[in-house]
Amino acid sequence: MKSVLVLLGVLLPLTCFGQSGLTGKGLFFPTPSVDSYVRLFPLKPLNLEAFTLCMRLYVDPTIVNDETRDTILFAYRTQDQDELNVWLESKNISLYLTNSLVGVTYPTPPLSIFRTNLCLTWESSTGLTALWVDGHRSTLQAYGKNIQVQSDGTVLLGQDPDSLLGDFDESQSFVGEITDVNMWDYVLTGDQIRHFNDKVWVGPEPNVINWDTVQYKGHGTAFVVPEKYK
Repeated sequence: MKSVLVLLGVLLPLTCFGQSGLTGKGLFFPTPSVDSYVRLFPLKPLNLEAFTLCMRLYVDPTIVNDETRDTILFAYRTQDQDELNVWLESKNISLYLTNSLVGVTYPTPPLSIFRTNLCLTWESSTGLTALWVDGHRSTLQAYGKNIQVQSDGTVLLGQDPDSLLGDFDESQSFVGEITDVNMWDYVLTGDQIRHFNDKVWVGPEPNVINWDTVQYKGHGTAFVVPEKYK
């Protein structure tokens, strides 16, 4: 217990920041909660007809791999509805666009305490979507053809909002560490996505959410993980 307290003592409480840029840093959500989240402020409105969304995850597998529990990995919601949500559901990764009922699901190996590099791609013109885990692509699936993700919403990490910025459920909260959340408004090539496994990103600059420069604001009992732990 003492070592845990020492670690938490060197992390920065989430309530202490509301600034820009998380280069080399992560966000740590130590326990299930109903009030811990980070709001990200994208570089441009999420008025999307295509995207690539990437992130790195370290999870508490005893919690998030519970088959009776759903865990939110990324949430974007407008006042009226969920627009772009990524879930871990019964050990599957699921993507929902413009609704919270009909999505596309990818059976995946259980996430672990060790880093997982995760990317999702989608384009409206073809409806093709794919999941990438540690540089390996899933089979393509058809989903969301000719739809559009709408702007004027809120991007959250850590919680799934059932209203624009509230109505959270502890049993759906993220537990673990999340870092390097980046988004582009187009589909990256396979070679570019495979480079996401590298410590130094050499691909195109993210033009929707850029982890290195993103403005963010935290709430609750999560922490910023300093670069020395990366």
